[in-house]
Amino acid sequence: MAVAEIEDARRTEPAFGLVEREMLDGWLEFHRVTLLLKCEGLDDDRRKARPVATSKLSLHGLLRHMSEVERGWFTRTLLADQTEPYIYYTSEADDDIELAPLDNAIWEADLQIWQRECERSREHAAKFDLDHCGRQRQGNEVSLRWIYTHMIEEYARHNGHADLIRELLDGSVGW
Repeated sequence: MAVAEIEDARRTEPAFGLVEREMLDGWLEFHRVTLLLKCEGLDDDRRKARPVATSKLSLHGLLRHMSEVERGWFTRTLLADQTEPYIYYTSEADDDIELAPLDNAIWEADLQIWQRECERSREHAAKFDLDHCGRQRQGNEVSLRWIYTHMIEEYARHNGHADLIRELLDGSVGW
């Protein structure tokens, strides 16, 4: 099957001549929508499926993971709000609790959580310029510019995972 560009009105590649902030916003939105599109058109069992035997990754788990990542960077780090609870992690859980198990996970609820976290991230980011630094991580100040760049990288990496998972599930390929 040939790899083709995903065509969907919700997903647009940012224009070449945008100013930095618009470009970063545009690429982050592009990758958010890409993850959503990779998850659409499947039933719950297939979204929860982990087709690579050695991996905990599933489409549903990736969406849950990105909810935690959105909250972690745009709320806990950018706003320096350490009182904001984790969504899926618990003090007793390992780092991958959002990925597996998913037996009791409900897609519609987790999708709403992710959408809410994306909206909160947009709202938080809009309050600051790109040079604004949130709390320190590993002894270093973290700027909003760095957070944007990291988030684009995080989504791009996991969208690659999602693309491979989707191809294994139903043969769909596209970038």
